[in-house]
Amino acid sequence: MAGKIRARDIEEVKSRVNIADVVGEYVSLKNASVGSLKGLCPFHDEKSPSFNVRPMQGFYHCFGCGEGGDVYKFLQQMESISFYEAVEKLAARVGFELTYEDGGPAVDQGQRSRILEANTAAATFYQSQLMTDDAIPGRDFLKGRGFDKAAAEQFGIGFAPNGWSNLTDHLKKLGFTIDELVAAGLATKSDRGAYDKFRGRLIWPIRDSTSQVIGFGARKLFEDDQGPKYLNTSDTLVYHKSAVLYGIDLAKKEISKQQRVVVVEGYTDVMACHLAGITTAVATCGTAFGDDHIRLLNRMLSAEKDTPAEVIFTFDPDAAGQKAAMRAFNDSHKFSAQTFVAVGPDGLDPCDLRSEKGDDAVRLMIENKKPLFEFAIKQKIAKFDLSTIEGRVGAARAAAPVVSAIRDSAMRPAYIRELAGWVNLDGNEVASLVDAAAKESRSDAVKELRRDQQTIETESGTSGEGAFALPNLNDRITRFERQVLEVLVQVPNSFSKEQLIRIVRDGFSDPAHNAILEAIGTSLVSHGSLDWLNVIGGATPAELHSLLRSIAAQSLPAKTDAELVRYGQGVVSRALTNALAHEKADLLAALRRTDAVQDAAESARIQRALVDLETERRKLQGL
Repeated sequence: MAGKIRARDIEEVKSRVNIADVVGEYVSLKNASVGSLKGLCPFHDEKSPSFNVRPMQGFYHCFGCGEGGDVYKFLQQMESISFYEAVEKLAARVGFELTYEDGGPAVDQGQRSRILEANTAAATFYQSQLMTDDAIPGRDFLKGRGFDKAAAEQFGIGFAPNGWSNLTDHLKKLGFTIDELVAAGLATKSDRGAYDKFRGRLIWPIRDSTSQVIGFGARKLFEDDQGPKYLNTSDTLVYHKSAVLYGIDLAKKEISKQQRVVVVEGYTDVMACHLAGITTAVATCGTAFGDDHIRLLNRMLSAEKDTPAEVIFTFDPDAAGQKAAMRAFNDSHKFSAQTFVAVGPDGLDPCDLRSEKGDDAVRLMIENKKPLFEFAIKQKIAKFDLSTIEGRVGAARAAAPVVSAIRDSAMRPAYIRELAGWVNLDGNEVASLVDAAAKESRSDAVKELRRDQQTIETESGTSGEGAFALPNLNDRITRFERQVLEVLVQVPNSFSKEQLIRIVRDGFSDPAHNAILEAIGTSLVSHGSLDWLNVIGGATPAELHSLLRSIAAQSLPAKTDAELVRYGQGVVSRALTNALAHEKADLLAALRRTDAVQDAAESARIQRALVDLETERRKLQGL
């Protein structure tokens, strides 16, 4: 087993990797201020971008939840891997050969890496089996749905032979252990060793956004197969079905580019959409669409109001499809996008529609999308007889909670008017029903909040406070101190060492700000170096690292490097003016304490110092 990775290799790899390129594979980033990129935070739900990436400094920071760090930490959080696995993954990315120190602590190369290797080898094996005689039923299945050999190759479709241990035996020859295959969800242990999890089935490899095979979906082909119609990989270290979207590897770039995603219900629907030119299609893998899926997509969608992104759902017209549509409606406010529903003619899903009517029909189905709000409301009123007064009132009452759940204050009145027209009732009557539904919903929410608060108060102990309270940025002085720190950290070429010493000597009123200022002062020897931020971080108390990152990530009002320097010089000039004013106040106080007759020499010294300060102030202000 290799030893510890050499420290200078870790730093070398980090210096060769552009953190924006890595983060950009998970988050849609756009230019913010000079040297800064922004996007929606992948670590918490938000609709306005507060996630900031600084490529030159090599770090990220979220102003919403406080998460931040370097490229290694980002990869650890996104991929749920160890630090050393993150280093090895990035080293492979840039083609850097790592050196391991002998005698150091053993490095666990990671069960996760072995699972990924086993999945890759399994995917290759399954693909090789698709053209065998045993796989004829699988090929017939694909042909019957309009997929030829080229389509199968494009999506990596394979076939799991009917025998008990074909894959297991093959992978054992490649050096994988039974325990590794079980951990990967490819095999199940038995008294005689192990047997394949997937047997006699058509296989779809499921890849993550970086195109690594993390699991498989398997479709039943034979009548004597007693298992479910579709069987998926169980949760493993790399595969978590609640956070996986089939087709995300193929759709990721187009989703970011088009700012549109089409959510379909199965693997063949994804294939049909992509082959028909709908290259943003994805599907869940044997589970309902949930919060983790929303977060995954939100990273790729923009929150720009001028060009809103679109999420289009396709649902079957049956009861299960209608239930899924209402579930999507309830989560629609969580998207950084407008939400729609597309229903095929005669209730056909994208796969069947393409097979029967061709690619154009699939594209037309998506273009004929309807707003999810409209779809949800019509689902409610469709259950009532609108030819009777009772039916119309009942329909309006049933749809009222749906309308009241619309959070857009401009859109809700519009849908009240639409609902009134659909059920043929007075608009004021419908508005009253919607208001009543909203009040009931708020009442339920308050009750739930109180229950949650009681639970928190019961279960949580007292939490200790850190040594520093968060600065109060509503205070004018504290707000200016923050502004000065932003310049000192981000624009070191806008001030000299002498100016920095003057500001540090003057100090700040807020304890947290002053601690960071003192850390900047102790980092003076590195002023102007590319490692300026890291040196400051090393001198800053650990509990203030998040605050330091937010200071370093704050956008500054400048569009070019020259404007940034001018802005920094202006802020530093104000800080120096304040420092001179404080020094003047101290000298005047000392002069008042000095006896002009008995301490004439000291009095003269102070007066000369005051004259020098005034000369310096006038020079600083260009007078």
